[in-house]
Amino acid sequence: MTDLSAVILSNNSEKTILNAIKSVLFCDEIIIIDDNSTDNTIRIIEQLNLAKIKIYSHILNDDFSNQRNFGLQKASGNWILFLDSDEVISQQLANEIVHTIKIPKVNGYYLKRLDIFMDVKLKHGETGNIKLLRLAKKGFGIWEGKVHETWRITGQVGVLQNAILHYHNLTILQFLERLDKYSTLQANSLFEKKVKEPLCCHFVKPIAKFILNYIVRLGFMDGYPGLVMAWLMSWHSLLVRIKLRLLNLK
Repeated sequence: MTDLSAVILSNNSEKTILNAIKSVLFCDEIIIIDDNSTDNTIRIIEQLNLAKIKIYSHILNDDFSNQRNFGLQKASGNWILFLDSDEVISQQLANEIVHTIKIPKVNGYYLKRLDIFMDVKLKHGETGNIKLLRLAKKGFGIWEGKVHETWRITGQVGVLQNAILHYHNLTILQFLERLDKYSTLQANSLFEKKVKEPLCCHFVKPIAKFILNYIVRLGFMDGYPGLVMAWLMSWHSLLVRIKLRLLNLK
């Protein structure tokens, strides 16, 4: 069994997968779980010709937890590190991870994530407050939730100091298309849970989300990118409400 496995989820990630893989070369094993990519993602990975990289094809089927749990099954490390294909482990975080798993005090660790949007590091707003449980001992938990999935770990968890870097290498149109996809998944998830909301939520929740992210969480301090991100997150909130209501009206 290896000490540390990295699991990377990919789907048509030819523009970002190389940087993601390079950032986890310090790991003993790199597992790629690919959701039927039709671009050059797989060819780029194979050209690296690294024995530590293993590629598995596994269809997402709109269930991110299932995708990550499949990665858990395939990884052989004592510790598992999860990464998306548009994320990068900074050298500082890599050093911290290597040191931490040698003398672990808990079963898992939350990692901070720093979003880079419109070439600006967003230190405030919704994305400036993110901590994700992405590093844990194998066998101490599974992923739950089809969308906005979480890793449920038994025992104590800690927080590392350095951050994952999340690069939004998308045009605004591509970003909107992604919001459309994720809002559909979230609306379907809420519908399956029999959630119903009054019509006023269409107005209140998106506006409240903008005020929270842009003013309360100081998104305005990130300049114009902070304003755009706050509006996009509010738009996502509105889309979820609309799609959920349409599902309930069927």
